Amino acid sequence: MFDEFSRVTVIGGGLAGVESAWQIAQRGIRVCLYEMRPARMTPAHTTDRLAELVCSNSLGADQPDKAPGLLKQEMRLLGSLVLACAEQAAVPAGSALAVDREHFAQRVTEQITAHPLITVIRQEVTRIPDGVTVIASGPLTSDALAAEIARLAGTDHLYFWDAIAPIVTVDSIDFNIAFRASRYGGEADGDYINCPMTRAEYEAFVEALLTAETATLRDFELRDERFFEGCLPIEVLARRGKDALAFGPLRPVGLRDPRTGKRPYAVVQLRQDNVAGTLYNMVGFQTNLKFPEQDRVFRLIPGLQNAEFVRYGQMHRNTFINAPVLLAPTLRLKPEIDPRPIFFAGQIVGVEGYAGNAATGLLAGINAARALRGQPLVTLPPTTMLGALCHYVTHADPKHFQPMKANFGILPPLAQPPRDKRLRGAAYAERALRDLRAAIEAQGILSDLAMPVAQ
Repeated sequence: MFDEFSRVTVIGGGLAGVESAWQIAQRGIRVCLYEMRPARMTPAHTTDRLAELVCSNSLGADQPDKAPGLLKQEMRLLGSLVLACAEQAAVPAGSALAVDREHFAQRVTEQITAHPLITVIRQEVTRIPDGVTVIASGPLTSDALAAEIARLAGTDHLYFWDAIAPIVTVDSIDFNIAFRASRYGGEADGDYINCPMTRAEYEAFVEALLTAETATLRDFELRDERFFEGCLPIEVLARRGKDALAFGPLRPVGLRDPRTGKRPYAVVQLRQDNVAGTLYNMVGFQTNLKFPEQDRVFRLIPGLQNAEFVRYGQMHRNTFINAPVLLAPTLRLKPEIDPRPIFFAGQIVGVEGYAGNAATGLLAGINAARALRGQPLVTLPPTTMLGALCHYVTHADPKHFQPMKANFGILPPLAQPPRDKRLRGAAYAERALRDLRAAIEAQGILSDLAMPVAQ
């Protein structure tokens, strides 16, 4: 075992944890990466692999003029392991970056375990060590560690719910009804499978959805405020109005049913989930319905009447800290709360989305390495997407703090925005990447890569 003051401890082997560990080790510092699986499993994970994706298999849009795509561009500039592995495990998803879950997790696990400065320790952490530490334990933080964090922070935890989408086999989809197409594209080369609905079919589906039996949530009531807005269960969203789904995840915009040549009233989309193309997940179908009810209700969707479900949807509790009270934009716990160099990263800090989780892990890793060496910590410009995310979660109103995903609304306004609103994303991206390159140079963010091992 390494002396705790000559290495960094990273708690959690998810996206944020592996990215933190990689960034630290790439700077010549030993890392102890703790992951409690498989000794202790979570309600959502099924394997012992690092960076296992339990919800969607998509990391979101990859175009640089879109907010999630800009975040990925910034991560590439900063040398992200997660993005490199995602690109190696990519599956077709239109303009988004989606991955084969198993291939992706296997690739990350191989890279981490092969690094000579990273030691992976398979056991639960119940006490925060005294040395430099990154807590990236994720939304399913164990009860013991959550209690330790609560004692450390002196504040109550906040909770919301996240979801696992159902997955079906492609061979069980009826392609006499379903068709392949991306929005505004042709069916011949479409990356999505679309199940079109007439108005009558849609209304029958919604009625069945609203009357279906939901699973009992153990310690929480089923109320909208318990869910992050971007991850509402489909049955909760349906209760907002009869056309809430048709204008939400089932919106048919940009699609035409090849059988009629017309736009359907509503469309259920399925996205490829593995490289082989044998599995597809139901986009936007996070749900708390009981498994038999999912089997019954989802078969009302045209094209899925004979679907083979290899996994049903499931809701699980997520934990995040009150970051505006506890953290600095460097992601370090404020010294007045605890003088030890403790950093937080990932969904536990209140960022949403795979890329956001990994990106905060990247910054926490850079700063943990710097803290060990006594170097100034990095604060990224708020004009960058990662800098804006970190600024938001550390400056939001603590009383109404909710998780935030990458979006242009959290960036400072452009000095001279283009008149054509369609060009504003590109303008935000140009400014962000310019400012990030300047920050990398001015703060020497990449200059300490491959330094000798810290003694």
